[in-house]
Amino acid sequence: MNVPIIDTHPHVIAADTQRYPRAPLGGHQSDWSQKRPVGVEQLIAEQDRAGIRKAVLVQASTCYGHDNSYVADAVAAYPRRFTGVFSCDILAADASETMECWMKRGLTGMRLFTTGSTMPGQAGWLDDPRSFRGWRTAQESRLPVCLQMTADGIPAVERILQRFPRLILVLDHLARPVQDDGPPYGAADRLWRLAKRPGVFLKATERNFIGATQGKATPESFFGRVVSEFGASRVAWGSNFPASERSLPELVALAQETLAFLPDTDREWIFSRTAQTIYPALA
Repeated sequence: MNVPIIDTHPHVIAADTQRYPRAPLGGHQSDWSQKRPVGVEQLIAEQDRAGIRKAVLVQASTCYGHDNSYVADAVAAYPRRFTGVFSCDILAADASETMECWMKRGLTGMRLFTTGSTMPGQAGWLDDPRSFRGWRTAQESRLPVCLQMTADGIPAVERILQRFPRLILVLDHLARPVQDDGPPYGAADRLWRLAKRPGVFLKATERNFIGATQGKATPESFFGRVVSEFGASRVAWGSNFPASERSLPELVALAQETLAFLPDTDREWIFSRTAQTIYPALA
């Protein structure tokens, strides 16, 4: 590849708990953020070791909830290296004002957390009418919205896109599709339906690369279909470090090995150019 590697999904956890107190969504802090916290300076060192040039810092919702102070401070300290994604309660009456506040702090994306290790299942509020003001703000501001969700949430996403068709959405972990059934991956039908929505992007992470080797799945058949349906220009790589237990060099190697069958141009999009499309601050 002739492009720098960009990571669209690392997290940072501050050692200073007084300045950056823990306030996890759901009231229970994730194990990884307790056992494997990585501050921004350490992340930079790990990225240098892995050959990663730039990154999108994603709010650690299971550690800090909607207090995005550490992500914002990290981006402000290293603006040539990072941009950031904040978390927000989109159902709150002042959601739009909160979104504007974090955007003014230099963050260029928003994350909605509807499932995860500390909050299993799929929350049903994505298309709650109380969220419409926030969705409208995201659409008007061209603010990319990352969705931490399962495939069960895709029907709600489709309803939101009917109301706000110009949204830019990024599905974390490809919305966790079923992969082990193998070609033609009928169990992931909800994911393929979103391919016709040009504002929907996919974030491929460790869980998807591992999933592409389970059961009847293969990297060529699964990611071949992902690229065929969405195009490589709508797929971006994310490490999920340090939530993932692998080191950053190992996570880069896993992704590169899994996608080695793709043409260089496709891999350049997935490892760099798609991220710059979603987050122009990284260009």
